[in-house]
Amino acid sequence: MSVTRSNNPLIREPDTLAASLGLSFDSDDLLTQALRHRSAGRVNNERLEFLGDSILNLAISDYLYRHKPEASEGSLSRLRASVVREETLARVARRIGLGDYLVMGSGELKSGGHRRDSILADALEALIGALYLDKGFSAAHDWVQELFRDELVSLPDAQSLKDAKTQLQEYLQRDRLALPEYEVLSQTGQAHRQTFEVACRVEVDDTPYETRAKGSSRRRAEQSAARHMLETLREARDGRGKQENAE
Repeated sequence: MSVTRSNNPLIREPDTLAASLGLSFDSDDLLTQALRHRSAGRVNNERLEFLGDSILNLAISDYLYRHKPEASEGSLSRLRASVVREETLARVARRIGLGDYLVMGSGELKSGGHRRDSILADALEALIGALYLDKGFSAAHDWVQELFRDELVSLPDAQSLKDAKTQLQEYLQRDRLALPEYEVLSQTGQAHRQTFEVACRVEVDDTPYETRAKGSSRRRAEQSAARHMLETLREARDGRGKQENAE
């Protein structure tokens, strides 16, 4: 299959990208296809993106398994998610200047598609998929781990990656306290742009607590209310503990 290259002088040549990354493709068509957004035509990088996503997840999982021998399955999953999420992929794509090589339709180009997180992340996965098909799994695996070296050597604490509702639940379960209750207080706005207000309620040491928060979805509002509740409880209980120690 032959893939047509871009005739736009503002888009840099794929071979230049490969050289800057220390890569050498036997198939120029694979490299070129990996850089073609679906808006550029029928031959694009969507299938390569699908393949690259799997290679990326496996390469990152392999690294975490080998370098985090004490981590639980849940911790490993959270750490992997922090690396392979769209925001991180887009940051890595910008680091290698990937947006300068993307071929897309005029509409996407005019709207700044080469700077959009989702497009950059997808193109990076497609590039990984193309490398896998061209050089095999070992080459793609090693390149991914090298490409994400900065992210892998500065991984956050797995506990900090738990969402606020999970952290609050574990905080309460630790002391065998009742789980929080959430209530939607209001839902306003049009269907495509709604705002939810949610209350989070708990009772600790015979004292009722309530926090409220708003969000663009029920889930976001609940997460925010849970985060406020966790902060409130820690401040109240830590403050009480300090006072008791002083007495």
